[in-house]
Amino acid sequence: MFEYHAQDRYRLRLHRARSVVLSNDELVELRAAQRTFEGAYIRTALGQFSFSLVILKIFTAEFYSIGALFAMYGAGILLISLLRRQQGNKQFFSEIGQDGLNRKKFRTSGNVVVVLTALSMAAYGCLLVLTLKLGD
Repeated sequence: MFEYHAQDRYRLRLHRARSVVLSNDELVELRAAQRTFEGAYIRTALGQFSFSLVILKIFTAEFYSIGALFAMYGAGILLISLLRRQQGNKQFFSEIGQDGLNRKKFRTSGNVVVVLTALSMAAYGCLLVLTLKLGD
């Protein structure tokens, strides 16, 4: 999604990523990774969007900033899911280097976890500040 013509650069068994025919085991592995990683992030983002909509519709105007915070938090999680999808494609397919050799990259999702942790800490810190300001 972030890369220009990534489907032409990634290969599996010498086929481009967009034209590869997967075996049943590979298909099961790819679908499981998509359900686990991509689906979880998107469900979480949708949950945050829904919660922000509930806050904006049910509560009074003094809670609008909290609803907007949860909407921004959901958007941040959605952007992180795009990053995780890009990394998942790199893990499943091999990349052709500049020298023409196949390189299979494996990266843990540690950097995604760090970004998500930082986003969550910032969002909940802002939520604490906004909640404390409600009493004033």
